[in-house]
Amino acid sequence: MEELDPENKLTTKAVYDYRLIQLALHKADQKAYAELMHRYRESVYFMMLRMVNNKDDADDLTIEAFGRAFKRLHQYTPTFAFSTWLFKIASNNAIDFLRNKKKMASFSLDSKQENDEGQTISQNIKSQTLDPEEHIIKKEKIKLLKEVVEKLKPHYKDLVKLRYFDELSNEEISVKLNLPIGTVKAQLFRARELLYNILKNQENKM
Repeated sequence: MEELDPENKLTTKAVYDYRLIQLALHKADQKAYAELMHRYRESVYFMMLRMVNNKDDADDLTIEAFGRAFKRLHQYTPTFAFSTWLFKIASNNAIDFLRNKKKMASFSLDSKQENDEGQTISQNIKSQTLDPEEHIIKKEKIKLLKEVVEKLKPHYKDLVKLRYFDELSNEEISVKLNLPIGTVKAQLFRARELLYNILKNQENKM
């Protein structure tokens, strides 16, 4: 495993985090990932809550922050504390979330705009009804998605089916599977990531 530079003045806490990161990266130590999450989950959550002022959004953004950080863990360098790096990823993600939310909120179906001649025009909203060709394409995509889901590990497969096919909420899944809500969200995040990677390799079939 990579050793810390003796000239690097990190705190004892930061050095311990770095050891966990090395275990996670080079030993695929799941306990190391879990401990990193345990050490900073509450701090990240309350930072997200202050930014978005919504408990459910804060919870989702917390899970996303760790998911993004763990995916990029190989990019982390111990020139500064892991917590600093993690909080930066979390805050950037929250800023993107708020920006997208603001865009959606500012869009109105009956909003009016003016053309170059000063004439008022309505937004051109695409019909929500699928034409026959679009309906066939949608059916094929759903069929492919179900085939891909079957390739997931059993616990991921069950979660995806309950969430997206049976349309249960995270809370309902938590009760049904007797799992903590945080575990449900974390595993759904991982399942979505796995699905994306599988589907990306099958784009020509879409």
